[in-house]
Amino acid sequence: MAERTSSGFGRLLITVYGIFALSATARAGVQIATRFSEAPLPYLLSALAGVVYILATIGLARRGPGARRLAWGAVGFELAGVLIVGALSVFDAGDFPDDTVWSAFGRGYGFIPLVLPLVGLWWLWRTRPR
Repeated sequence: MAERTSSGFGRLLITVYGIFALSATARAGVQIATRFSEAPLPYLLSALAGVVYILATIGLARRGPGARRLAWGAVGFELAGVLIVGALSVFDAGDFPDDTVWSAFGRGYGFIPLVLPLVGLWWLWRTRPR
């Protein structure tokens, strides 16, 4: 029988995702409410990242095939987002006058946004039903 995504190491992973869900969503909310006109693209991307982290947290914490599909989709989207936004923010910095969670591959967050989806995908693979 496969290990649940929410057991063992999964608890730590869910905690980290939960922290990122709260921090990215709160940061984006404040930025959108107070300075949206300064950098709308980065602030909307931070809000999107927050939603993705929320969905990943839910998917990893819950049981069942629907939750696993949600987790795979959210974590996969997160990896694509951090790679695309990271590359765009490095090579076309003019569109990013302020950082997002995923800017420069998560440099402002110690590159955790780059490593986190890789760990998340590994965990989903490791705990897959056999």
